[in-house]
Amino acid sequence: MFARKVSMHLKNDGAQAFKQKIESEIIPLLRKQKGFVDEITLLYPSGKEVHAFSLWETAEHAEAYNRGTYPEVTKILASVVEGTPRVQTYEVLNSTIQRTVAAVAA
Repeated sequence: MFARKVSMHLKNDGAQAFKQKIESEIIPLLRKQKGFVDEITLLYPSGKEVHAFSLWETAEHAEAYNRGTYPEVTKILASVVEGTPRVQTYEVLNSTIQRTVAAVAA
């Protein structure tokens, strides 16, 4: 499994609009992507910083999303995000969701 972490600073009072965009626009786009497993979005208590983790079956799936759909995602979020989002990638070494996905597939 592979993970992408996108860190973003939100505009003042942008947390609620960000949450709405994630739920109504971004998650539906992610669900259409080949190899997408899950999305976990964390909001700091201050309401000004977000970390969004997407989980993918393979690095190739994540890279295809990065090249194809991610630019559209950044446009959708532009009205609530301040500055440029920072993307980091990881190999997932351990995850309970990974075990759950494997059990469902068996």
